[in-house]
Amino acid sequence: MSKHPASPARSGRCIVCGRPFPASQLHTLSNLRPGLFEVIAEEIADCTPESTVCDEDLARFRRRYVENLLEEERGELSSLDQKVLDSVEKGTLTVQASAESVADRRPTFGERVADKVASLGGSWTFILSFLGILVIWMAVNVSGLLSAAFDPFPFILLNLVLSCLAALQAPVIMMSQKRQEEKDRLRSENDYMINLRAELEIRQLHEKIDHQMARQWERLAELQQIQIELLERQSGSRR
Repeated sequence: MSKHPASPARSGRCIVCGRPFPASQLHTLSNLRPGLFEVIAEEIADCTPESTVCDEDLARFRRRYVENLLEEERGELSSLDQKVLDSVEKGTLTVQASAESVADRRPTFGERVADKVASLGGSWTFILSFLGILVIWMAVNVSGLLSAAFDPFPFILLNLVLSCLAALQAPVIMMSQKRQEEKDRLRSENDYMINLRAELEIRQLHEKIDHQMARQWERLAELQQIQIELLERQSGSRR
């Protein structure tokens, strides 16, 4: 028994780049949202609703369409907006979390020391312990428990120690706060990009659903018109 040769896979040509692609990588312009179709029609003058576009060119036009929407609403786009548009064009599911890279990075020795000093300096343990040291220091030098007071009144050595402690502790705490502020800033930027990406996805989904519903209504109206014509023909033939 002879075997029939397998039929070649369906393919087509992209209206934008002109290269041939399999049907799975092509999209008919009539199935796209009207706004996206208009963006393609502005660049490709001879395109029709039956024309097809490949995935790569469609992603490029989709980015341009979303970019135009954002520019109409917000004016000039920021670097964060550009990152979100890049993710839309590449088709990635999520936006790269820049804050996670900082949070997951192993802190250096100086950063660990700064965090420990900031954590200890802002606790009641440090306050009560330091008050206890001050009381013991002054009691020893005033009461004469030692043969000679190492820091007699007005406690000049104690004032020097307190000044040095404050001068060293403040910059260390500021280093820890600065690193924490950087992490918080990156997290807020990441949250902004994720929220913007979600907003764009939801908006495109709404537009796609509205477009599909409009096409279904058109098809239903066309079918209804055909049924009416058939009924009129049947009634006319019976007469």
